[in-house]
Amino acid sequence: MTTVQEPEISDWDFPRGGASAALMVGFARERGVSAGRMLQGTGLTEQTLADPDVQIDAHIELAVIRNLVRELGDGPLLGVEVGRRYRITTFGIFGFACVSSPTLGEAISFALRYLELSFTFCIPVARFQPGEFVARVHDERVPADVRRFLVQRDVTAMHQMLCDLLGRRVELVRAEFDFAQPPNVELLTEIYGVLPRFEQPHNLFALNPTELEQPLPQANESTWAMCLAQCRDLVSRRRARTGIAAEVRERLVPRGGVDGFAAPLGIDAVARDLNMSTRTLRRHLDAAGTSYRALLDEVRRALAEEMLTATPLSVSDVAIRLGYAEASTFIHAFKRWTDTTPSAYRRTRAERAITPAVR
Repeated sequence: MTTVQEPEISDWDFPRGGASAALMVGFARERGVSAGRMLQGTGLTEQTLADPDVQIDAHIELAVIRNLVRELGDGPLLGVEVGRRYRITTFGIFGFACVSSPTLGEAISFALRYLELSFTFCIPVARFQPGEFVARVHDERVPADVRRFLVQRDVTAMHQMLCDLLGRRVELVRAEFDFAQPPNVELLTEIYGVLPRFEQPHNLFALNPTELEQPLPQANESTWAMCLAQCRDLVSRRRARTGIAAEVRERLVPRGGVDGFAAPLGIDAVARDLNMSTRTLRRHLDAAGTSYRALLDEVRRALAEEMLTATPLSVSDVAIRLGYAEASTFIHAFKRWTDTTPSAYRRTRAERAITPAVR
């Protein structure tokens, strides 16, 4: 009998703590990249990330990831190197709940149920069946420019969590990836215990199902119950705080799309559309850990990158479509987001399309 268990979320666009971003900042610092470079365009500081109660938008962590890839280069195994840094303690109360679960199978079921307390961008769907436990890792909605990095990071982090939970190395039965085989594939065999297959239809990894029955070394029924209650409360509070950011972001997308000329709405117009005062909207956004300006920058950056990559529009035309009065203002903003000019960004993307990087 086959049992499929899907997480309660189907997309990566959920708020998360700052531990993952802090981990990547630390990883980059060890390689000579300053925190300032890693946090450029995010509005974050190291002090902010050190706050255990901080909540950041997924797009903000995505900006940190893009900064990391830009600074260190999208090496063939960069995501694997970063993924190995994620330990069970990185995940806070979510990780403690997994550790105190009775068995590995119950820890996995819990993790899927409360996946929005993790830092993943790739969404795993588990299939329990006789002879094999398979986790297919969905990356369809992950932005293409960081997709390979995030598949590697998230799969490796998931595997590291399995090892931490059991207190030993967990050898996979199989691992499959949809990208081309990288060099130094021996490292992946060393980590996963099996030589992965590449250029496959899906990203997935599989365990011997007997592993799911293994009792966890630190299982504790009372601790588990306490952690479950705290996780339920945390999810409830986060969900209550995310709706407004999503609603504002939706209204900031230019009404004509990338082919139209209608600029994003101003904060007063957004507030009216949401049937509230501007002051109330600002207060709600502040409670959600964001602001109108931060959301507007997220939308403008995403649209700018799309138009510069996929359309022949001039930089001036892109600026107009994004609501800038002058191209120079847009160029300044784009450099703040990406540390490069719109023209240089377009040229680099075009060169990569002609000569793909070695994967």
